Amino acid sequence: MKVIEKLEAIKNKELSSSDNLENYLSVIEKKNKDINAFLELGEEKAKGKAEEIDKKIANGDEVGSLAGLVFAIKANINVEDFIISAASKTLENYYGSYNATVIENIIKEDGIIVGITNMDEFAAGSSTESSYYGPTDNPAAPGRIPGGSSGGSAAAIASGMCDIALGSDTGGSIRNPSSHCGVFGFKPTYGAVSRQGLLDLSMSLDQIGPLSGDASGIAIGLNSLISNDPKDSTSLKWDSPNFLDPINKTPEELIAGKKIAIVREFNEVTDSKINGIIDNSLDKITDLGGEILELNFDYIDLCLPTYYLINYVEFFSATRKYDGRKYGSKIEDVCGEEVLRRIEMGSYISQQEFSGKYYKRALQARSLIRTEINKLLDGVDLIAGPTVPKLPHKIGENLEPMEMYAYDVLTVIANLAGIPAASMKAGDVNGIPVGLQLQAKPQDDLKILEAMIALE
Repeated sequence: MKVIEKLEAIKNKELSSSDNLENYLSVIEKKNKDINAFLELGEEKAKGKAEEIDKKIANGDEVGSLAGLVFAIKANINVEDFIISAASKTLENYYGSYNATVIENIIKEDGIIVGITNMDEFAAGSSTESSYYGPTDNPAAPGRIPGGSSGGSAAAIASGMCDIALGSDTGGSIRNPSSHCGVFGFKPTYGAVSRQGLLDLSMSLDQIGPLSGDASGIAIGLNSLISNDPKDSTSLKWDSPNFLDPINKTPEELIAGKKIAIVREFNEVTDSKINGIIDNSLDKITDLGGEILELNFDYIDLCLPTYYLINYVEFFSATRKYDGRKYGSKIEDVCGEEVLRRIEMGSYISQQEFSGKYYKRALQARSLIRTEINKLLDGVDLIAGPTVPKLPHKIGENLEPMEMYAYDVLTVIANLAGIPAASMKAGDVNGIPVGLQLQAKPQDDLKILEAMIALE
């Protein structure tokens, strides 16, 4: 049952919120020990919320747009009374003392929060292996990484543990695990969703977004998450569309006449088997009346170093509050290898004698990348291509840092440019899911969703 169908069934009294929740709790109890998607559950609070929603419906009272849908939340987004550890020993005893704006939006619209999902420590990773609480397995390809850093959220969706999950995306951390786990994941336009209450990895790149098992779940999630927030200085004032509008349109109506760009350089850095799967999706687009154009992007080699230089400096700045005085432990004393690497690199680059050499040049490169991506998008509706250039490795396989960073080469571009981007399953290679990435101009998020619905 698609998420939109379930929502209608709950509102029409064909399915109770309590039964929806209990079904998921049963799956979590059965599967989570092996998958390690959830770090903490809030069963009693969730059951109380479900009962409250069912009473509203029984009494004929108005219910919110998320009535009875079950949400999982990444462990770096503040939820009151849950441990918000960012999967680090640094914050293993930190209880959220307030709700992030996105959580307030979910609660207000009668969504049910079931628990907190695993992730790479402080979102610094692409595999969910760096979690202090151990790695998450990939339900779609057991024994392999689910991707990261929102690996727990993607695994929770892929294993049928919730309706919608929240992740954060700094350089692909929603789209990368969505690709590896064969689910839908959406990084909105930068500033469309409030970051208030998010534990930053890189404040100028981070964006919260939804993951779900189908496009309707993404649409429902975006409708509730996108809002202007005076508490977030980066928040957009945007009269955003209703993302459910395309749901009942035919695929041809959604695609016909659209111009879809493919980028030669994206294919050149991608495994040929993955490219073959992506080509099948492009064939579907042309069958539906879309026009495929081949373009060039000459700056792909600039994207990863630019991204990581900015990431190092902003992450170093963000972690200065974890000094062990007010709460938690001093981060450098207890964190994992990758987090420490980024802190030390950020500290080095931030020094006055190096900031011009590295950080300021990275900001200049970012402006160039943003300009060139906007040029690519000028005259086309979408850019389509692979989400991740290679298949997920086996859990525990030893990769050098640059090999791990290579997972991000096709996803960091959207964060550097501030544009919306999403991933959906395009097919599989030997049973391992492969994601199709769709990117659009800022605030053209709806065009991405239209294409996802059509291809689904």
